[in-house]
Amino acid sequence: MNIGRVDLNLLVYLDVLLRERNVTRAADQLGLSQPAMSNGLRRLRDLFDDPLLVRTSEGMTPTERAEELRPVVRSLLATVDKAVQPRTDFDAKSARRVFRIMASDYAESTLMPRILLKLRESAPGITLDIMTPSDVSFQDVEQGKVDMAINRFDALPQSFHQKVIWQDGFSCLVSAKNAVLWDFSLDSYLQAQHVWVSKTGMGVGVGVNPDDVQRLGWVDEALNRQGKKRRITMFTRHYQAAMLLAEQTDLIVTLPSKAAFLQRNNPRVVVKPPPFEIPPIDLKMAWSPLLHNDPAHRWMRQLTVDAGKEANS
Repeated sequence: MNIGRVDLNLLVYLDVLLRERNVTRAADQLGLSQPAMSNGLRRLRDLFDDPLLVRTSEGMTPTERAEELRPVVRSLLATVDKAVQPRTDFDAKSARRVFRIMASDYAESTLMPRILLKLRESAPGITLDIMTPSDVSFQDVEQGKVDMAINRFDALPQSFHQKVIWQDGFSCLVSAKNAVLWDFSLDSYLQAQHVWVSKTGMGVGVGVNPDDVQRLGWVDEALNRQGKKRRITMFTRHYQAAMLLAEQTDLIVTLPSKAAFLQRNNPRVVVKPPPFEIPPIDLKMAWSPLLHNDPAHRWMRQLTVDAGKEANS
């Protein structure tokens, strides 16, 4: 291949086409007409001597050659983006910008107040737009439509940058009137009724199967390793709701300690350590390689890390 034939715009087209798998949607993403995008696809096919995308019963499907090109093109575009970024410092005091952050209910309750406090002190012109995991897909983060995602993730795309904000253990919230407090042992824990709470990753959630222990998460996996199983009365994805339910006199809510700590001044509940060992969890921040070298984004990531460190001090 003659490198002189390679138009950088074609690589941008290919990146979006492989992501969207639809000429019309790809054209909309780039602000092009559909004929212009179709012409770009024809040029790409000629350039790589491969159809790249073929129509199947499932829509436009990438060829094997296209799948090989996907990470290479993404890396090249990220390198070019880094090269053309202006080398100017970010002036937080005068900045006017909206940062869109996907945060779980857990992260929003525990981390975001600290971030907002730091922003009000150092960057009063910055606004936060907090989105729920159900609002956002990995594709949104990859495209830079969302600045960062903060949650507990079982897995992340390899192209994403990520950093652990903190590691958290688990605590139990129990009504101050719950008789289980007189003997808070593993046996009494297992005999009680429980509220399950979790929202891992991102995207629209699916229903929970109470018998599928492998998908119930850290608490139930820890019990399963001991051959035990708790009695779950309610499944919820909202930590605030779970913390309110803990006030009921016959329920136990087991959740990350930083969330439980928010109820420390609530006289209606008691915070107790679990009567068995649960491995800690990592709260992670993930972001697109397209934003990695943006000065404002770097500044916001560092502020987020600093807020997390303060929560651990």
